[in-house]
Amino acid sequence: MNIDDLPGELIMWILIVSELLVFAAGITAMMAMQLTDPQGFSAARAMLDGRMAALNTVVLVTSGLFAARAERAAGAGNRRGARIGLALAALGGVVFLAVKAVEYARDLSLGAGMDSHPFFTFYFLLTGFHAAHVVAGVAVLALVALRARPDGVQAGAMFWHMVDLVWVMILPPIYLMG
Repeated sequence: MNIDDLPGELIMWILIVSELLVFAAGITAMMAMQLTDPQGFSAARAMLDGRMAALNTVVLVTSGLFAARAERAAGAGNRRGARIGLALAALGGVVFLAVKAVEYARDLSLGAGMDSHPFFTFYFLLTGFHAAHVVAGVAVLALVALRARPDGVQAGAMFWHMVDLVWVMILPPIYLMG
């Protein structure tokens, strides 16, 4: 495969790869810290509500489907369909953030704070940085929807799929690993 065969602009791929590397570094640091206190990390992780993480996973993956449908519609010249898909994808982002806010409130009420255990430092940093990307993604999707041109919709969908992928990357080490 040639670099010219990649969909979208090269700068978008550079952004996506750099963001994935930043999250990978954070996950790697967390996993290295876990080696120093596996029982403490496991006990801290057990305080989280996996149902909220599961719900947010479904929400983000579904919103990614809407982003893909928006991209397909824009490519077919269906600007209205593209706008609807982008709006539904952005709505998924808003729902994700609402669920995450409820989850954070629950976590904090249980005494889980940035300084309560190193696991929670990583938890809040990684999921908070991801939430910031969700906010940015919702804004990008809204801006792209204004014109709903194929190249803009493609770039917005690429960014949104990166947000989805980051969630899939951070989900196992934060919520699933023992």
